[in-house]
Amino acid sequence: MKKLAVIYHSGHGHTAHIADHVAEGAKEVPNIEIHILKAADLTGQPDVLLQFDGYLLGSPTYLGGVSGTFKSFMDATGGLWRTQQLKGKLAAGFTVSSLPAGDKQSTLVSMFVFCMQHGMIWVGNPILPEQHRGVPYDEAANRLGSWSGLMAQAGHGSPADSFVGGDIKTARMFGRNFAETLHRMDHKDATP
Repeated sequence: MKKLAVIYHSGHGHTAHIADHVAEGAKEVPNIEIHILKAADLTGQPDVLLQFDGYLLGSPTYLGGVSGTFKSFMDATGGLWRTQQLKGKLAAGFTVSSLPAGDKQSTLVSMFVFCMQHGMIWVGNPILPEQHRGVPYDEAANRLGSWSGLMAQAGHGSPADSFVGGDIKTARMFGRNFAETLHRMDHKDATP
């Protein structure tokens, strides 16, 4: 049984909604134990991370980067960084903004660098954009064309569940892919 943590911050509920769908996709894979955790709850107890084999990290994109709450969580892991206790664990990231681009790439890069500094192994987003195969844009998986992580879009001020079908489909596929990758990795062999 592999243990996976979906760790997120959500200012208005949009990122939480996507986190739930990412977790649902991961649950489709047998022998995966999923824990959905709020980044703010881990800031005071980062050692909780040690019990997991992999992390799906989620933050809204605020002004071109992770939210302040999510950054505080990342900063709280400094002690784990000094001892490289997360080395060899799998990680991936997802983000939501109100515009199609919205500088979401900067948010994913911030998460990537954080994970690289900890010695983690990054899992990208291998889902091909379905609109190239004739699927209507709003229903297409990976419609926003991100390979570094999952990107989703929710209109500014819209209800937390107001995503197009393609973004929900992508979130589930992304979670499933991560869980399948987690099963293929043997972390005891990955850590020197």
